[in-house]
Amino acid sequence: MAADSDPESEVFEITDFTTASEWERFISRVEEVLNDWKLIGCRVGKPPEKGEYTSGSWEETSLEINFADFKFSITHHCLKQESAESEGVDEPEEDAYPLAMQDLLCMNNDFPPRAHCLVRWFGMREFVVISPGANCEAIVSESKCNLLLSSVSIALANTGCHVPLFVQIQQKWRRMFAGECQGPGVRSDFEIVHLRKVPGQYNHLSGLLDIFKNKIGCPLMPLPPINIAIRFTYVLQDWQQCSWPQQPPDFDALLTGEVGGVEFGKLPFGACEDPISELHLATTWPNLTEGIVVDNDVYSDLDPLQAPHWSVRVRKAENPQCLLGEFLMEFFKLCSRKETSEEILGRNSVEEEGKENSDITQALSKLTEPAAVPIHKLSVSNMVHSARKRIRRHKRVEESPLNNDVLNSILLYLFPDAALDKTDSSDVKSTQPSPGGKTEPDKDSEDYHLYNQLKSASCDSLTYRLALCMCMVNFHHGGVRAVAHLWQEFVLEMRYRWENNCLIYGLASGPPDLRCCLLHQKLQMLNCCIERKRARDDGRKNAASDGSRDKSRLAPESAGPAEVSPGKSWESWSDSEEEFFECLSDTDEMKEVDTENEKKTANKSKAEGRLQPHGKITLLNSQEPLYIPVTQEPAPMTEDLLEEQSEVLAKLGTSAEGAHLRARMQSACLLSDMESFKAANPGCSLEDFVRWYSPRDYVEEEVSDETGQTVIRGDLSARMKIPGNMWVEAWETAKATPARRQKRLFDDTKEAEKVLHYLSVQKASDLTRHLLPCVLHAALLKIKEEESTEDIPSVRKALQHLTSHASKLLRHPSPDFKKLEDVINQMSAVEAVVAIARSLKAKFGITKGEREEDGDELERFVSCLLEEPEVCVVGAGRGPAGSIIHKLFVSSQRAALLAPMEEETGRLGGADDRKAVPDFPPPAGREILLRTCVPRPAPFSKALPQRLFCVLMRDEFRLAGAFSSDTSFF
Repeated sequence: MAADSDPESEVFEITDFTTASEWERFISRVEEVLNDWKLIGCRVGKPPEKGEYTSGSWEETSLEINFADFKFSITHHCLKQESAESEGVDEPEEDAYPLAMQDLLCMNNDFPPRAHCLVRWFGMREFVVISPGANCEAIVSESKCNLLLSSVSIALANTGCHVPLFVQIQQKWRRMFAGECQGPGVRSDFEIVHLRKVPGQYNHLSGLLDIFKNKIGCPLMPLPPINIAIRFTYVLQDWQQCSWPQQPPDFDALLTGEVGGVEFGKLPFGACEDPISELHLATTWPNLTEGIVVDNDVYSDLDPLQAPHWSVRVRKAENPQCLLGEFLMEFFKLCSRKETSEEILGRNSVEEEGKENSDITQALSKLTEPAAVPIHKLSVSNMVHSARKRIRRHKRVEESPLNNDVLNSILLYLFPDAALDKTDSSDVKSTQPSPGGKTEPDKDSEDYHLYNQLKSASCDSLTYRLALCMCMVNFHHGGVRAVAHLWQEFVLEMRYRWENNCLIYGLASGPPDLRCCLLHQKLQMLNCCIERKRARDDGRKNAASDGSRDKSRLAPESAGPAEVSPGKSWESWSDSEEEFFECLSDTDEMKEVDTENEKKTANKSKAEGRLQPHGKITLLNSQEPLYIPVTQEPAPMTEDLLEEQSEVLAKLGTSAEGAHLRARMQSACLLSDMESFKAANPGCSLEDFVRWYSPRDYVEEEVSDETGQTVIRGDLSARMKIPGNMWVEAWETAKATPARRQKRLFDDTKEAEKVLHYLSVQKASDLTRHLLPCVLHAALLKIKEEESTEDIPSVRKALQHLTSHASKLLRHPSPDFKKLEDVINQMSAVEAVVAIARSLKAKFGITKGEREEDGDELERFVSCLLEEPEVCVVGAGRGPAGSIIHKLFVSSQRAALLAPMEEETGRLGGADDRKAVPDFPPPAGREILLRTCVPRPAPFSKALPQRLFCVLMRDEFRLAGAFSSDTSFF
């Protein structure tokens, strides 16, 4: 304690001056990044080829580094080139200039149309940029800028890196950079000047040459020649003199002359406005020397018509209004609607009013009243007249979303069979040619089977046509209310066809196609129900009229074994001597039928339901041939029913009781087939059934009998002998009952009512989701059709990507609607590209048949404009494309200055007035590139490259200079 309180004791603090500061840590981190990216030492590379900066691929690598708590992003930009060794480039000399200094004088890539701004200003193929982070403020302070530049200089010197390193300063929108490049005994400093207005004394080539000469400060007299490259850009915005390539509206059509109006079954296509907003013409003088050209404040030799090189680019309009894209997007917006059809149409009050005015005593008579329309009078108006009349009884006609003319036109398009004078709708084919009046589609083509990928429906189906009608009704005839109205009329039509046994037009026969959308499957299911019902009703009529005919005539009167395939529907076997019983619930009747079946089993001649012999196979217990029975077809199912059935079976669990119950549920079809087999083969055994139904479960082997001869004996497989086998249990309970007497596996009445109920409760949003695959399918076919006349490679490639992307989305049970919206936007962008191609062809006279001798060259020129950022004009102003561009500018100038056209001027004799109007407007932008190679800073220094890039625009003046110095001898 005494020592601690001694006043003479002192504490000495030691400061470690070797600790690194934040500035040193930052430099060290930059050096570490340069080493990691292997940018150390002299780099080897061949001179860049002409246009390589635009056509080649650029690589970017980024990292984050910190200066204290300030975040920077360091990025390496490099043109990807083949290795120098593969090109046979020799190793560089020890004192060779860095590649960046060599690129300063290279003239192969002046004014690249698509490149980083530093590439355009300094012509470098490789560089590193340090810029502030995304959420960091700009470096405006001069002291901070100098600190960063000194850090860059130290890092380059310490590592020996020959790649130029830039630092971004000032606000980012100004694109201000300062940098440095070091080599063996040489250094290049990169500086930029940026002003809002162009100083008057530097608004021409002479003033810029003065700046360049003063900056390099060369002590040699006279100065070495300065190489000059000049590029003037002219902008054409007035397209009034060009025709609009969009098809004009048809004012006599049903759509009352709207732009893009088409008939039912077609989608519109094209742009409502010109998709090209501007044409930029760049006139270039690539290689001039001082004294050859004069450009000062008094006179200029830079006439665009005399420029040796012309290049053109087109600027697309921002979000041009495209007809197909709008159609798709407006229909897609219905997916977000939540209202039901009754809420949309406002029919709740109508229904209540109808209930108040109705008389309950008339209910029975309403149920028993005859059909309002005879079946033989098949027409759309007759079909839905009575139903429409009941619905609209208390509504004013003007409140209907769809007028009668439009509605009847749509229904006749959807159901053209109703307009035919047929006594039986079965005479009409269930399919029709593709919409729009085209010929029969090629069902072997790739486009026809596109619906398999998109899970939509074939282009000649009712569902496909319904989707197109819904899309058009939504866009042209009232929006969501019209969609709900048309859908209710469609459901009424489906109800009418079911009740009157009329097949649905435009649906392929057979079970639901699981490759199609769910709505199409539902309609196919309803059609299957109608087919089964028609076959059953026809069978009953035949049985009632021919019930007393000779039984031996059954086979000749019906489709014989050779004419009926094994999958033939059992309802078609309807010409029997007895009526089909759907379901016998009475016990006495069942006993009577069983007794009759037993008697028939005892008498082999009473076999029923035979289709054809099964080859030469005979029954095991007799020499009677084994017959293939007529069986019931499995019940058709849609994908939602299959999923529901799978969920029910999965909920039964894995217990023995659950497995047994699941097996019984799945064996309904097996039991039906066993009963049919017993009826067709009296005296048969389970082994006989297995030989036909599952041959792999009947194992045959060669054995020796008592006499030593080899015989073939067969027996059931091991799995068939498992105790409690479901096949054995089903065989024991199966009765010898032909298919026509069995209980139906498929209750068409019940299934049809389920489908009709499903259709009636669909909301507008649900309907849109169901039909969206068909609409996208139709849109892709429309784009393909339109592109085939233009032949645009980028569009074909985009269509392949869109098809693949849409296929993945639409096959998902719950597709991502945000991604589907992106697909629609991409389709609209592709449509805009096709519209741009047509607009360009119209402007260059390709579509009109003019200039036939130059047609191929102009088509190639237009095609390049669509694919490339900038296209060279062959022959400059004197070529075919150049002369057209010149005329476009002349017409635009005269229209802007209200001067007479050339024809009028010649007729009026005003040649002087015509000459007073310039052919081109003032250039929107001027770029001047000055280069030379002079010794700096002393006369005995090395001659090093110097470069100054100048940009002069209406509201911008920029100088980007690269000035090299000799650091060894100065």
